[in-house]
Amino acid sequence: MPRNFLYEVPPTAGLPPRFGDLLPARTASLAARAAEFLGIDDVQVECSGTAALVVALTALQRRSKRTGVIVPAYTCPLVAIAVAHCGLELRLCDLAPGSIDMDADKLAALCDENTLAVVPTHLGGRVADVDTAIACARRAGAWVIEDAAQALGARFADGTPVGTRADIGFFSLAVGKGLTTFEGGLLVARDAQLRAELHRCSADIVPSDLAWEFKRTLQLLGYYALYRPAGLPLAYGWPRRRALRAGDATAAVGDDFPLTIPLHRLGAWRRSVGARAFPRLRDFQHELAERASKRCASLERIPRIAALRDAGAAHGTWPFLLVMMPTRAARDAALSALWTTNLGVSRLFIHALPDYDYLHAIVPKADVPNARDFAARTLTISNSPWLDEARFDFLLGELRRAVE
Repeated sequence: MPRNFLYEVPPTAGLPPRFGDLLPARTASLAARAAEFLGIDDVQVECSGTAALVVALTALQRRSKRTGVIVPAYTCPLVAIAVAHCGLELRLCDLAPGSIDMDADKLAALCDENTLAVVPTHLGGRVADVDTAIACARRAGAWVIEDAAQALGARFADGTPVGTRADIGFFSLAVGKGLTTFEGGLLVARDAQLRAELHRCSADIVPSDLAWEFKRTLQLLGYYALYRPAGLPLAYGWPRRRALRAGDATAAVGDDFPLTIPLHRLGAWRRSVGARAFPRLRDFQHELAERASKRCASLERIPRIAALRDAGAAHGTWPFLLVMMPTRAARDAALSALWTTNLGVSRLFIHALPDYDYLHAIVPKADVPNARDFAARTLTISNSPWLDEARFDFLLGELRRAVE
């Protein structure tokens, strides 16, 4: 397919912005919109999903002398950075084979009298097995924090909103997660007393910072200006291809995070932008789910390729399609043909957590073969409406060639 240098498909399907979101208007607050969307009483707004996790872990620290935090061995590096920020002990649980879920037997063995929290992760919007994590944590007297950063709007099979089943849940409003305030986070808790402690903890450790808010405001304005096919080559496509030419896959997907976490208040204007966009989110996610269902079926007609779906009657969110190739060689062949194009093909996280060089000081060595296999065999395909049928058919052809 000929390259259109002024057209770029984003790697994830963010809610298309409208400039009316930026204008002053009377509207319900971001927290109120989020609570209504989730069908719960209270939502706490933070400056990022990572900051929400820091607040959650700090609040639990105040209740307990335990220090262990169990996370999947394949997850966002920011989770490990948040645990280190709080001075807690990171414990890695390998995945079940070919799954986003932690291996149940390994998780049960890891949970002990020093476990503070278990963090199951709804990776890529797919609905994780939180019930097993809760059962293991309860036997050890630990809390459970749902990492629903990429899954705002997903639901379990019984209709419960993802992020609200465990003791605490958090969501990200970063770019590409759906609704965005450029950076932002939502924090929820089941128990009213714990919710009050989360609010108190945030008030204690999260300061106002005008410099950070000014930076995020400019970035949000830039997002609204450039989040369209003609603007994304400048903001995303050309920097990604430059990183790939330099052989830096970690930078190409944005996994090269700083080891410090900025904590600051999400400003009133950015909150209002998110609040005005919220009413469009549900319909947009329905469109994504319908398109994903059809495209997963097309992918699964290619021999030995699996598109990860939700188990049973669960309904995840679909910012992208998470595709598992039969071998690492097949995955790499597909990426060789597609990663430098403008068609929204990428990877989720480059490595299992122990394999990032820059995290060696905060991530323990661990034997996690399933997590490493997951990292080695997966790629992502954008579910953006800007990836039209002709472009998607071209991707299918390249994937077929990669597995032949």
